[in-house]
Amino acid sequence: MEKLSLVLWQERELLETLLFRLEVEQLVLAHGRTGWLMRAAREVEAVLETLREVEVLRSVAAAEACEGLGLPADTPLREVATRSAEPWRTTLMDHHEAFTTITRQVIDMADANRHLITSGYRSARETLLSLAEQAPESYSPDGSAVAATPGARLVDRSL
Repeated sequence: MEKLSLVLWQERELLETLLFRLEVEQLVLAHGRTGWLMRAAREVEAVLETLREVEVLRSVAAAEACEGLGLPADTPLREVATRSAEPWRTTLMDHHEAFTTITRQVIDMADANRHLITSGYRSARETLLSLAEQAPESYSPDGSAVAATPGARLVDRSL
């Protein structure tokens, strides 16, 4: 159980780091600091890669813990916790609750970032369309711009 708990702590710390990196990415997106966007995205990917590696360690440690309790290797963490003696029951339940909370926060943050990226893409596309004298006349059901017929445009090139 101790090995499983140590791996779960490592995984929790990585999930918190992922949440932090996603929040940094969101700040970069929200403030239009696109020069840092690739670096922020690389940092998110690096944490995700480390998480994948730790998941393998967790799987092995969980299988060993399950074997010690006489449970199948794929038994969910909550079940392992309820079948464990104290202090492991409390420790594993704390891990389970933390994973549930952090995972929900990561999903929400990733969805918000995806929305910001999509909005930025649409905005850039509309700007480029207007510079190409194809200003958007309306929007399609999916939110993308629908080009109107070309018209006269005044562009201040000194910008």
